[in-house]
Amino acid sequence: MELEVYKISGEKSARTVVLNDEIFNITPNDHAIYLDSKQYMANQRQGTHSSKEKSMLSGSTKKLKKQKGTGGARSGSIKSPVFVGGARVFGPHPRDYNFKLNKKLKLIARKSALTYKAKENNIVILEDFNFDTPKTKNFVELLNNLKVSDKKILFVFAESNENVYLSSRNLERVKALSALSLNTYDILNANNLIISESSLKAIEGLFS
Repeated sequence: MELEVYKISGEKSARTVVLNDEIFNITPNDHAIYLDSKQYMANQRQGTHSSKEKSMLSGSTKKLKKQKGTGGARSGSIKSPVFVGGARVFGPHPRDYNFKLNKKLKLIARKSALTYKAKENNIVILEDFNFDTPKTKNFVELLNNLKVSDKKILFVFAESNENVYLSSRNLERVKALSALSLNTYDILNANNLIISESSLKAIEGLFS
């Protein structure tokens, strides 16, 4: 697939780039996408939730009432889960939600996600640029020029670009990543991908 390269002014340049079919035109593997996205979301979980079971509570161990003859159910501890302020049965405890995935499977998942975006014509190739100072106004103007200001955007640059990153981080519908941090979840979560020319080469180097 051949795409035209855009300037930051929103105009088309005289150059084009050809997307690598081994990355942007494979047979998508939906199950690989599911697993890679599931791992990404699992890794975002802190796993710090905690609850107290009966042995962890402080409270009197005195038997509340006699065992028989009251006409009600037996009760032996104020810490019982059936009472207000009592323990919780089978409550959550701190744990790690991470799980491993094969590197080849993750690679297939990311290629599949990029393939879907390419087939939907939701990839924009942008010439390399930089801002002199970090200003959100400059990034908003860039999105307006490309006519994607009303979309959820994933902006991909080749290397850490502090001015561009700082200019975009206050925008709710925009996420900026380096090519090294590109992942399946963020690709599919965005409506449009804006990829700089140098980052396209980096992606091809990483994924091919």
